[in-house]
Amino acid sequence: MAIFYPMRVEGEGNMSKVTINGNTPITGGTPAQQYDTSEHPFELRHEVKRLNTRLDQIADSLERAQIKDIIENYSSPKKRIITNFTAGMARGLGLTVGTFVVLGLLAFILSQFVNMPIVGQYIADLLGYIEDYKN
Repeated sequence: MAIFYPMRVEGEGNMSKVTINGNTPITGGTPAQQYDTSEHPFELRHEVKRLNTRLDQIADSLERAQIKDIIENYSSPKKRIITNFTAGMARGLGLTVGTFVVLGLLAFILSQFVNMPIVGQYIADLLGYIEDYKN
């Protein structure tokens, strides 16, 4: 994680440009949007440090939460088994319902083609072969 602190202040009249770690100066925008560092250079630095500290705290808490979740899942075999069983049931149910819907739509579309001359004759021949096989 990059931490940016104002390193150098270059004065130009009343307004100053702040460079971040020697990079391009922060300029542009209206004068109200620019920081007047000639009056408050330490307050700006303090604000940046405070924001960086808070960002580090947020990142640490997110990492701890993820590690806590991993430890909870892998330290309890019962919880892991239940989670994997539930995921497997959901996948199986989804595949079953999806197959049912696709085959139902395919059958409906085929039933619409039964009355067509060439396709209808082909389907009738197929049904005849199926009946012969059953008997």
